[in-house]
Amino acid sequence: MSNDTSPFPARMELRGEGLVLRDWTEDDLAAMPALFDHPDIAYWTPIVSPFDEAAGRTRLARSRELRAEGTSILLAITVDGGAPLGEVMLRRAPEGTELGYAVGPAHRGRGLAARAVRVMAGYAFEELGAERVILELEAENAASAAVAARAGFRLLDVPLITGVEKGRPYALQTWGLDRDRG
Repeated sequence: MSNDTSPFPARMELRGEGLVLRDWTEDDLAAMPALFDHPDIAYWTPIVSPFDEAAGRTRLARSRELRAEGTSILLAITVDGGAPLGEVMLRRAPEGTELGYAVGPAHRGRGLAARAVRVMAGYAFEELGAERVILELEAENAASAAVAARAGFRLLDVPLITGVEKGRPYALQTWGLDRDRG
């Protein structure tokens, strides 16, 4: 695993699997609440809830800060570079290169999350030199576990990650995809 924390490129666009993963822009702010202001997103992710346009502005600003610091990349999931359908995230963390995703409720069931995760994993392997990428998921989140399996990840035999988010305890399983399997 690379420990390089150099900044990510100021602008990014990744293509593959019928998707275009691109930077979030101010033009996306109006679409963000329909993607992120949903009970599933509120329950399973750390994304703020309720999620309105002001939350979108805060998220956009924070995503730019995290990228400049070389910590995280948040990209809009699109099919053509246009309307955002969800988000895919890459985060450099002590435990490894972590990926995450959220797909808007109106766009689920199309394989967007699994495809976006595979494209972002390819970026991590090819551009960042990662040997493994991980997903941290609650076992009860069957939809996310299915995404992980479809994307080629396997459940790792490591201790659960426990904590409290939004006043609710959680226990996360770690799923991994290794470079040689990616």
